[in-house]
Amino acid sequence: MVFSSEIFLFIFLPLVLGIYFLLPARVKNLFLLAASLCFYAWGEGFYLWVMLASISFNYGMGLWLSPENPKAKSPWVLGSAVGVNLGLLVYCKYANFMAGNLNRVFLFMDRPPVEWAPVHLPIGISFFTFQALSYVLDVRSGKISAQKNPLDLALYISLFPQLIAGPIVRYSDIAKEITHRHSRLADMSEGSQRFLIGLGKKMLIANTVAIPVDHIFSLPADQFSPAVAWFAVICYALQIYFDFSGYSDMAIGLGRLFGFHFLENFNYPYISSSITDFWRRWHISLSTWFRDYLYIPLGGNRKGMRRTGLNLLIVFFLCGLWHGASWTFVIWGLLHGCFLIIERVLRHRVPFKRPRWFGYLYTLILVLCSWVFFRAESLPEALNFFKVMAGVGSEAPYLTTLPMLLNREVSVVVLLAVLGATPLPLRLWQKWLNPSKHHRPAHLLWGIQTLAMTMLMFACWLKLAANTHNPFIYFRF
Repeated sequence: MVFSSEIFLFIFLPLVLGIYFLLPARVKNLFLLAASLCFYAWGEGFYLWVMLASISFNYGMGLWLSPENPKAKSPWVLGSAVGVNLGLLVYCKYANFMAGNLNRVFLFMDRPPVEWAPVHLPIGISFFTFQALSYVLDVRSGKISAQKNPLDLALYISLFPQLIAGPIVRYSDIAKEITHRHSRLADMSEGSQRFLIGLGKKMLIANTVAIPVDHIFSLPADQFSPAVAWFAVICYALQIYFDFSGYSDMAIGLGRLFGFHFLENFNYPYISSSITDFWRRWHISLSTWFRDYLYIPLGGNRKGMRRTGLNLLIVFFLCGLWHGASWTFVIWGLLHGCFLIIERVLRHRVPFKRPRWFGYLYTLILVLCSWVFFRAESLPEALNFFKVMAGVGSEAPYLTTLPMLLNREVSVVVLLAVLGATPLPLRLWQKWLNPSKHHRPAHLLWGIQTLAMTMLMFACWLKLAANTHNPFIYFRF
């Protein structure tokens, strides 16, 4: 069940909200936990047990790792907590990948392949495993106290707004709100608007630009021109940003409706002036997770330039692998790690300052090119796509040209998406709605804002009714 589906928007969410606000405070958490488990079971069914097993194990580990326990400092306890969590993730997500690569080696050595039954990948396992890991590691370090109530910990790990695609919420950020929270009118208003904005990003922008992206990437490399290839990469960059940031907006908005305040997950990454800046703005909850639980424990930048470079490569190798069990994701992660190393070296050894526009331009080009590895189904497909982008390939007349793809809807949406990927529209909207500067009556501004949200909701409903292309990129992670 995804947020942009009819079953969620018209049945699940209204029922959950209606019942939740009618219940007394003492049973709200229990109901929200039951709703979250039903939400997950809708898509996973039998494999709900994987998440329940993770919850049970990490509840026990939290109590065991609590500083109150005299055995908490044992490295074996912490190693068991980390090992079982990562072992579950590796088995579910990477067993098929490892078996496939091992069979390629055996084929090269003329040995019989390993017989392997494909392992099912539970939805959102990367997200709820990282949340569980952050919980037990923070308990072990003494940053938070172990949760004594298993139902409250279960609610933290399974909370449906951020369950299947993040943002990765840390227990310390919402610990107080799990037991003491209030759904104020202002929170409900802001949460509803944030959800609608995220739904609009997803339905009106991401789904529209996904159509030419999927079409172009499905074509043989000799059937489209370099201009079409670059157009596909730009559209994919817009698709993945508006798809994932839209989902994050919806998750943050839903959380606000129930009294939770999740941290922001995106901050206009395509206006970054460097790759370092990009990772401060893109998928913030993931980048800070790797920083705090892997990069800093490895030594961070405290042990010299060579060790810093190695740490960055390890982090981004695992970051790429976290996104998917494929060598294309690994290469994508390592490319970003190499870019970060190069920026650090140049920052320390090159005395001159580059023009500001150059930083924006080179960052955007590098990010766009790296998305090819993220989108391509295989390494050969990615390399062939790069050849087309560089103008190397067939000289025969192309079967697919840019004018064939640029219909009115796609052209308008791409233009709006490029503008929406910058803070300019939000700044103009906030400036126009500021009553102190324009002396407009507050009720008039409220009416205009309500009308805008109503129109946005109506446009999303039309898209749903038309049963248009509705993929979700991060659903598989």
